Amino acid sequence: MKKKRTIKSVEMKIMGFFREARRMPTYSEMVTLLDVRSKSVVNFWIEKLVAADILKKDAKGFLQPARRSLSLPLVGEVRAGFPSPAEEELRDTISLDEYLIARPETSFLLEVSGDSMIGEGIMPGDLVIVEKGRDPRNGDVIIAQVDGEWTMKYFRKKRGGIVLESANPDYPPIRPKRELTVGGVITAVVRKYHT
Repeated sequence: MKKKRTIKSVEMKIMGFFREARRMPTYSEMVTLLDVRSKSVVNFWIEKLVAADILKKDAKGFLQPARRSLSLPLVGEVRAGFPSPAEEELRDTISLDEYLIARPETSFLLEVSGDSMIGEGIMPGDLVIVEKGRDPRNGDVIIAQVDGEWTMKYFRKKRGGIVLESANPDYPPIRPKRELTVGGVITAVVRKYHT
């Protein structure tokens, strides 16, 4: 017996294709993907997804995700210390981009190279979410251009002015000689363990 199709199951299949192929499936591909008989059934589901603000059509009528998000079920919590029995129970659904990015209109991603922030848990290959236009507070991790060179460091206000400090003892503090331009404040770090 076939499993009943729901708007969520259709969304998951289409978005799964999108993540794998880095493009939206064609209507012909969706006939197979959704295991339906015709493009008119595909169109029925597409209209539902557009009405639910899951998909949208661009100026040329091409489909694209309405929001670049991936919603996953939050099923509980796990201790990072000693093991304890945990029951899997659906608590909520969380969109990772909404959880990680407070202001998407002023945020962007950068890939980390170098090891100056490893003490903060920011490793080479990680992605950091940077928020532009935010005034850094003492202790924030920032992206800054210092005397013509871009770097990621802790922002510290000291008596002698601003000092940028690394989270690795191998790197000395940086005091701007000529100029300091703050490019943004790091608001989140994303690490992928397996591909």
